[in-house]
Amino acid sequence: MKSAFELAMSRLEKEAPTQKLSAEKKAELAEIDSEINAKIAEKKVFLEGEIAKSAGDPLAQDELRRQLASEISRLEEKREEKKEKARSR
Repeated sequence: MKSAFELAMSRLEKEAPTQKLSAEKKAELAEIDSEINAKIAEKKVFLEGEIAKSAGDPLAQDELRRQLASEISRLEEKREEKKEKARSR
């Protein structure tokens, strides 16, 4: 007897079968991850340096932290868009 989870996964597989990715696609997706991770690291290093410079100004630090969170979110969205585009080709 299958559990509810197994039944749900079976139905999901019938509706939208998983795609097997070629080695080429996997490499392309890994390259996208690498590129975006590098950009995120670059933003973190820069903005965390700016936060450290503004040690005496809590308002400026908060604004820089919000900017960092916004940049990371934007880059994550960009990553997913690029990956989806790569998968659909």
